[in-house]
Amino acid sequence: MPPVTTALIVANVAIYLLQSILPGLVVPFALWPLGASQALAGVGFYPWQLVTYAFLHGGLLHLGLNMYALYMFGSPVEQVFGTRRYLIYYFVSVLTAAFTQLAFAFVTGDVYPTIGASGGVFGLLLAYGKFFPDNRVMLLIPPIPMSARTLVFVYAAIELFLGVTGSQEGVAHFAHLGGLIGGYLLLRFWRGGPRRYRR
Repeated sequence: MPPVTTALIVANVAIYLLQSILPGLVVPFALWPLGASQALAGVGFYPWQLVTYAFLHGGLLHLGLNMYALYMFGSPVEQVFGTRRYLIYYFVSVLTAAFTQLAFAFVTGDVYPTIGASGGVFGLLLAYGKFFPDNRVMLLIPPIPMSARTLVFVYAAIELFLGVTGSQEGVAHFAHLGGLIGGYLLLRFWRGGPRRYRR
């Protein structure tokens, strides 16, 4: 694996192990909605949470799925971008996912925290679909093969549907969409093909 993807996976696993020893770690470093302190005592939003939430996970399955996707999509995307641009791209996706989730929570009055690397992973999914559109990938559930380009559209549609209908609680669907949007906007800003990203 390329270095940044490896470092991100190691950091996520290490912090998850730390969480298991210090469960209270989640409270100050999860992403809390802006009004959470008014509804719940002892919690609140702090600027560092815009990044730290992406290194926390709610269980082994949550961690495993995100790290598998980070490895699957992140490794080839890092080879396209190079280390510096890849790192920028990943954290822009994390940040836009966080801002999108905060906006959604503000509108709905949600007071629950958000954790997980999914926002960054969805940004990587978008980049993978752009640079490797015809690569065949397999959904885990259900196991259906499709092109990477199709997978991006399918996941975006599913996340939008589930987010709007609220039919799957406990998942930050709008954060996932925010990661996709952030990745798309940054790619548009950079306006270049794969050769331009190589170092």
